[in-house]
Amino acid sequence: MPSIADLIFIGMFAVLLFTPLAGRLLGDAGTGWHIRTGQQILATHAVPRTDPFSSTMVGKPWFAWEWFYDIVAGALHASLGLNGVVWFTSFVIASVFAWVFRLLIMRGVDVMSALVLTLLAVYASTIHFLARPHVVSWLFALAWFWILDSSDRAELNASRRVWLLPLLMLIWVNVHGGFLLGFLLLAIFWVGAMWEWYAAKENRIEESISRISAVKRAWRLTWVALLSGGATLINPYGWKLHAHIYSYLTNSFLMDHVDEFKSPNFHGLAQKCFSVLLLIVVATVAARGRRLKIAEALIVLFAIYAGLYASRNIPVSSILLVMSVATLLRHSESSAQLSQPGFFVRMTRIEARSQGHLWCAVFAVLMLLICVHGGTIGSNQLINARFEPTRMPVEAVNFLEESNLKGPIFAPDYWGGYVIYRLDPREQVVLDDRHDLYGEQFLKSYLTTLHAEPGWQNFLSAHEIGCMILPKTAALTTLLLETGEWKPIYTDSLTIVFVRNSVSPTR
Repeated sequence: MPSIADLIFIGMFAVLLFTPLAGRLLGDAGTGWHIRTGQQILATHAVPRTDPFSSTMVGKPWFAWEWFYDIVAGALHASLGLNGVVWFTSFVIASVFAWVFRLLIMRGVDVMSALVLTLLAVYASTIHFLARPHVVSWLFALAWFWILDSSDRAELNASRRVWLLPLLMLIWVNVHGGFLLGFLLLAIFWVGAMWEWYAAKENRIEESISRISAVKRAWRLTWVALLSGGATLINPYGWKLHAHIYSYLTNSFLMDHVDEFKSPNFHGLAQKCFSVLLLIVVATVAARGRRLKIAEALIVLFAIYAGLYASRNIPVSSILLVMSVATLLRHSESSAQLSQPGFFVRMTRIEARSQGHLWCAVFAVLMLLICVHGGTIGSNQLINARFEPTRMPVEAVNFLEESNLKGPIFAPDYWGGYVIYRLDPREQVVLDDRHDLYGEQFLKSYLTTLHAEPGWQNFLSAHEIGCMILPKTAALTTLLLETGEWKPIYTDSLTIVFVRNSVSPTR
């Protein structure tokens, strides 16, 4: 029989593949340029150093720091289309939360508490369920926490697993910028080890042993940090990648204007689930906080701050909060028998003893085989991943493909990646959502134009633009309809396509 962790994996995998959530995974146009970047790397056998997609940044340095993920996405798309990209994303997300549940059980949390916490983390994380490299970063973050936490608890073989961290970092740094979280976790557990060394008293045998153990852990983590730091330099851009990421994350304009870096709006379902998780954690810490180690307390504080600071941090924050609070929810076998019905006690024991995950492997392979056959079984279309016309300018780009209109194509940054996906290399975009590439001044001028603020003509005059795909509700759309320089040649329920008055489209 499959374990509960297996059922969580299978259930999440199926929901993400067979329900409208499959379309939600493709709700970010950036997936498009990730796919095209990976295919370009596979074709040229080289990681790009300059921008290949936009007319405004031709020849300018570009850091494709997520190139390893791009290769995976590009290869899957070449073989299986968008179904393959969604299959991979679903596999990673399902693996992360099935593993979260499994680790909670292994840390002594009863099955019902573990299930509730895992489901809250899942629902909170739906805010960023997207086919982009950050979901792989969730997996690395969880692995990193598990290895460090196991070492801190002196679990069997845990000290050996710590030496895997530099190898994991070698992959993580080439997958996503979230690798910085690994060093933060290392620092927290190092501080925890040093605090244990400082607080222990030498006149007690047990504390003296604990003191010696803490020093050993601190030295081990120091060497791991140095090796991991060296591993981060093994990337196509060397130390320049670190300088680029630093300049990006410390740019206050970008942090204030990129939606995913803004603080969460707690009116959404995902944000509400995160707030419930926060309340549970705060209440549990208030009741049993004395049992927290210093490292666990620091992780709780960091996770709360990170989740409240930026919406994109909510998934990782939820995972860290759930794993950290597990210590406080742990029950001894005798107390569990007194406080819970026998059924749940037996379920927790069975789940803790379960080994192997054959059901998960079989289901993942079956889903992959369905993708190989175009998402169909017989005449039934089971998996049909696509960019939704209600979110992306699908029909407008279809019109451009059929017309002989010449680019470059101006579209809002949040649609640029989709235009790249559809029209590269035939046409270039004016911009897309690679905000670190375009920089503050460029984006300020672009936003002035998009919002039809004073000086809005400057951006259009400064850059060559062949046509524009704009949302019908955009302020710029209303302004262009009132002026005579640009004329609409196509419209649908979502978009309007504009060309200059001197241009006539032909079929």
